Amino acid sequence: MARRRPHLATAASALLLVAVLSSCDEFRRHPLGFLDRRTPREKYEAGLTEAGLGRSGLVRDWLAAGERALAEAAAVDLVHREEGFLDPTTPAAFAYRIRVERGQRASFAMRIAGDSSSQVFLEAWRVVDSAGTLEHVAAADSGAHALDFEPRPGGDFVVRAQPELLRGGRFTITLTVGPTMSFPVLRARDVDIGSGFGDPRDGGSRDHHGIDIFARRGTPALAATDAYVARVDSGGLGGLMVWLRDAQGHALYYAHLDRQLVREGEVVSAGDTVGLVGRTGNARTTPAHLHFGLYRHGEGPVDPQWFVRRVNATVPRLAADTTLLGGWGRARSAQAVTAAPDARATVSDSVPRDAPVQVLAAVGRWYRVRTTEGGSGYLPAAQVRHAGVGAALLPVDRETAVARKPGPAGDPAEGVALLAAGDTVRVLGRSGDALLIRTARGRIGWIRRFPAASADVD
Repeated sequence: MARRRPHLATAASALLLVAVLSSCDEFRRHPLGFLDRRTPREKYEAGLTEAGLGRSGLVRDWLAAGERALAEAAAVDLVHREEGFLDPTTPAAFAYRIRVERGQRASFAMRIAGDSSSQVFLEAWRVVDSAGTLEHVAAADSGAHALDFEPRPGGDFVVRAQPELLRGGRFTITLTVGPTMSFPVLRARDVDIGSGFGDPRDGGSRDHHGIDIFARRGTPALAATDAYVARVDSGGLGGLMVWLRDAQGHALYYAHLDRQLVREGEVVSAGDTVGLVGRTGNARTTPAHLHFGLYRHGEGPVDPQWFVRRVNATVPRLAADTTLLGGWGRARSAQAVTAAPDARATVSDSVPRDAPVQVLAAVGRWYRVRTTEGGSGYLPAAQVRHAGVGAALLPVDRETAVARKPGPAGDPAEGVALLAAGDTVRVLGRSGDALLIRTARGRIGWIRRFPAASADVD
């Protein structure tokens, strides 16, 4: 029985947490109810503390994983999709740094296969300065598995996903970004935008307060959002003009029209035709185009480009070996660990040949990994092989605790297993004087080297 005590103690702690978390609706309530402005994660943390679990090792690890994820947020291009596997007994969180322009809507989702009932905490922060200071801007509702947010102003943001304790399995994380309005010219493309916001006009005496979208004369100009027609007018630089106003306080300006096809006070839906592209006003000497402007009360003209420009990125096909997800691999050769799944990305760490790495997720032809030194980043999947390939056998000559981490063994209850003299294990990798091993029962953990530890990885 002594050999199983660490495992049983861990199981007992887990069962206690399960019992408490199963009644999470009770301890998430707040005396003031509707006045409670805490995020779902803050309510959850408070519930753990109220239940007397705030100082348990598992909860401390969960909190630390959340903070570590923010510090290690991977800078990714959008659209981005990762697939991985979470061990329910090992707290983890995933964070990404993304660029979202004003006028765009970002969508962030994490879904655990076969589990729609567990909490997944999805949050977003704005990066407010070069030091990386974060300002919280959004959190998904309790029970939601997706977070949508529209920043104003745009900038760099960090988003984080973390399941509640003791939840795991195969998961998918998806990040997308797109315009909040539809394109205002029928069948036109982003490449048809020929003049941008702020470009000089009339020899530099004024700025261009909109974008010009070139199309054949008579092409329908479309309502970019649900709105009402605030004004139909003609004259001056704009020629034949239509002004729309939406529920978000934007005024949409359509100029140089060949014809106006709406009346003042009329309600239009996104995609309705408001006029036809033309060359009226000061566009008589230019190819036919729509001048599309966007204004906001008290602010003036706003760059409309990102409100309508479509993102034409595609999710890279997952080509990495998914049988390694959630497990351990070994570097085939010395490799740079990059901060993003791109060979040109910043190097965040490095691993020597045969170094064990924990495979957290996969994207395209890359693995997201954690090194034995605690760092994280991406490695080419082709440069990572299963840790068990070529693993040598090692006889154990004394009673030995198997730890979850390669550092000095701590509380035995936090361990993985207890080996007896005469047991045999397979060596999956090494980190300094610690060996990553798999026991005969299939448990994976770390032991310290001892005189009999002459076997090693090939």
